[in-house]
Amino acid sequence: MMPSKTQIFSTIEKEILNFHPENITTERRAILQPLIDYIQIKVSNNDEIRLNFICTHNSRRSHLSQVWAQTAASYFNFSNVFCYSGGTEATALFPVVAQTLSNSGFKINTLSEGDNPVYSIKYTDNEHPVIGFSKTFDADFNPKAEFAAILTCSSADQGCPFIAGAEKRIPVTFEDPKAFDNTPQQEEKYHERSMQIATELFYVFSQIKK
Repeated sequence: MMPSKTQIFSTIEKEILNFHPENITTERRAILQPLIDYIQIKVSNNDEIRLNFICTHNSRRSHLSQVWAQTAASYFNFSNVFCYSGGTEATALFPVVAQTLSNSGFKINTLSEGDNPVYSIKYTDNEHPVIGFSKTFDADFNPKAEFAAILTCSSADQGCPFIAGAEKRIPVTFEDPKAFDNTPQQEEKYHERSMQIATELFYVFSQIKK
């Protein structure tokens, strides 16, 4: 990987050192390649890059993907990358996701509470935080055009045959850690899924040529 220039929080840096992109299978690399190609074209044309990670409830995988993608873009010094997330319906960012990110070194602040809390999620002191809360993929908070729709769960991929404004539709699905909610394995499995998502998205940005 390229050396980091952005001052990512040190605990996150330690997590990054534990990534093993060499272990990404050939099958997964093939799934990730359309996302690499999309970003590469945008970078080559000096265009802004908008990535909207979409899952059914915008509560777990889509948020982990949004946060780690924004972190990876900053780590590799791509300043014109803007990451979003949304669902086919809005619920709430699952609290264990916020805790998982906190355990990896992100600074989490609750901006508002209630049924759908809003979080500030920071990976460095000098960049805008990711604002984490559940919303639909076409909510006003998200882009309306010139973005890639990245489907992080198969149900969203099947349930969204058309996504208005998307230039490219890219399925990159992950297993849902929800299966381990309220079990002794919950913390381990959420961290495991977070690390898979992070490793694959860091691999994606490591492949982009400036």
